[in-house]
Amino acid sequence: MIEFAVNGTNAGGYLAVPESGSGPGVLVLQEWWGLVPQIKGVCDRLAAEGFVALAPDLYHGEMAAHDEMDKAGDLMTSLPADRAARDMSGAITFLLDHDAVTSAKAGVVGFCMGGMLALMITAIEGDRVGAAAPFYGAPLGDDGPDWSGLTAKVEGHFAANDDFFPPEAVNALGETLRGMGKDVTFHVYGGTGHGFTNEEDPLGSYDADATATSWNRAVELLRSTL
Repeated sequence: MIEFAVNGTNAGGYLAVPESGSGPGVLVLQEWWGLVPQIKGVCDRLAAEGFVALAPDLYHGEMAAHDEMDKAGDLMTSLPADRAARDMSGAITFLLDHDAVTSAKAGVVGFCMGGMLALMITAIEGDRVGAAAPFYGAPLGDDGPDWSGLTAKVEGHFAANDDFFPPEAVNALGETLRGMGKDVTFHVYGGTGHGFTNEEDPLGSYDADATATSWNRAVELLRSTL
């Protein structure tokens, strides 16, 4: 666990550095449960792939257990959008300034709520982000950011059966962004449900095959762009 500067204050997060001691920087954004051990594990797996991975604690110490879905929902809906944006931006600055980070731009990976935030911060941060891999989360409808700032290559991973982020709406967003000239690809994995890459299986939707395919795609995206 580390602290990093955010607009004159500090925020916290979990940092994983590869054994080599250096690598491209990747921001990892939490599900609605918070900065739980499973998300720290994602950082560790990215470090094993050669990346310097940082997951900011967007809830500032709060988290919900898998049997506390109401609490998770409350934490997500009460998360101050401006504070989250500052924390994510500060985390990107920390990565890009870190001695271990070799990339000129950051990558962003996020899951569920973090998938939605991944796309939003990628648009907000513009040229500071080179690649984004959102998993089963996206800003849909009128909730989107100003997409004109989106310059990163985006490859998203979505569930075919998802009431939170329906594939029809996700694909419509992809068409809109491609129509704006953005480099965006959204994969929808047949037979999967929301949360299909979470090996702790809080929603009973874990899919090992879809996880392997989507993870390999995300790692290749980060390697090829950063």
